[in-house]
Amino acid sequence: MQLLTFLYVATVARLSELRREADRGDSPVPTAVIIAGLVAAGITVTALVMTKAKAWMDGIPTR
Repeated sequence: MQLLTFLYVATVARLSELRREADRGDSPVPTAVIIAGLVAAGITVTALVMTKAKAWMDGIPTR
């Protein structure tokens, strides 16, 4: 019975502590926008490298 009382008190104390802390960090939206921007930049760089590589390979003469 003492264990249940201890667990109950610990849970109530932790929940009240969590409610007091108003600053929980940034919203996930700015992080998602940054990730989307990095993905777009990565796709752009990959496409540019593929275009340059293809042009270079096409410039190699064949026998």
